[in-house]
Amino acid sequence: MDYQLTQSEQNLILLQDLIPENEKFYLWCYGAGGRLIYTTCPEEEAEILDRAFRIFGGEEKLLQYVRDIQNLRPLSIGSPIGMQWALTCEFERNRELLFLIGPIFYETPSTDVLERVLHSVTKSGKDLSWTQAFLKVVPGLPVLSYAIFSRYVTMLHNSVTGQRLGLNSLRITDQPEDAGGTAEVTARDRVQVYRAEQALLQMVKEGNINYEQALLRSSLLSSGVPIQGRDPLRQAKTSIMVFTSLVSRAAMEGGLSPEIAYPVGDAYIQAAEDCRDSAELSVLANAMYHDFIYRVHELHMNPDYSHAVRKCCDYIELRLDRKIRTEDLASLVGYSEYYLTEKFKKETGMSVSSYIKKAKINRACILLETTDLSVNEIAERLAFNTPNYFIQCFRELMEVSPAKYRKKTREKTGE
Repeated sequence: MDYQLTQSEQNLILLQDLIPENEKFYLWCYGAGGRLIYTTCPEEEAEILDRAFRIFGGEEKLLQYVRDIQNLRPLSIGSPIGMQWALTCEFERNRELLFLIGPIFYETPSTDVLERVLHSVTKSGKDLSWTQAFLKVVPGLPVLSYAIFSRYVTMLHNSVTGQRLGLNSLRITDQPEDAGGTAEVTARDRVQVYRAEQALLQMVKEGNINYEQALLRSSLLSSGVPIQGRDPLRQAKTSIMVFTSLVSRAAMEGGLSPEIAYPVGDAYIQAAEDCRDSAELSVLANAMYHDFIYRVHELHMNPDYSHAVRKCCDYIELRLDRKIRTEDLASLVGYSEYYLTEKFKKETGMSVSSYIKKAKINRACILLETTDLSVNEIAERLAFNTPNYFIQCFRELMEVSPAKYRKKTREKTGE
């Protein structure tokens, strides 16, 4: 194709050179009207995969993305067969160019499922030549975890837009090490999955709105219920339904009325059942978790707190990984530091610094219970000046050292 690459496209091609060979996926550039302009996909496969993108509804979602001028985030596009793409665009150029990476799969697709779905979407299998060609291409497409692909989605978005979604939020420092797939490692991995699950459910019980790291860590460790089914969409639905049931019960343990929790959970389960797209399921799961978290959060927030104090409390919860200054809180709500500190202590019964310290230690407890992060790493993650100061603060509130707290909680669970 006789086409001059933009700087964004050049950045993405450089990005592809950094991707391991076994994780290769293709770069696609479309015009705002849906016309394919450029791709790194080999010519003999490009037409086949471009058509698959359109057949599975990708073109329609691309055009919707162009029209949604308020959306400044990358878009995940799925399909009934579990094939995934990710889309973003150059916002400053009025969305004239749209960039796609993919396709990839989260799970190795079943030939039976592929044939059955293709038969239904290509008008009862009338387009036999394309179907056969597509089935030959699929085995060469990469199978990646959600966590790995989401990193590439972030890199794609940042390369194209110049924005910074932040790779730090995707970096997990306590991943299980690869040790060859022995039975012992499998057992340890399941412990890691259990801890991550407990962290997610604890967030719901507490109404803890700073949950993104826990949710991301869980998605890295496990892709859901390990059912060896023949239908990837059905498997994804089952995982979402099980997750919804666990979350709704955790919300009830956190104080949410069963009269509210059950109908809300049932509505999300029905929505999952009605989904025809794996990407929609992912969005639905995140929305469901967010919904329950905030419902419990509202219950736990003292109704007597003023709007300004509630806003400060939420700000603190969402920034436990940073230094939080009283002057930042005062600026947030438009008060002087003196007035805010007096008002905050009067309503919460604690000084601003004590409230921040308690919130950080509560988060430290969750990290000690559900991860293998060292005490020093936790101190750094929660922005304490030194590990010794973290240990001192932890002892003051929990009456035990972080190491002893971890040992005690692990003994309770038999680890």
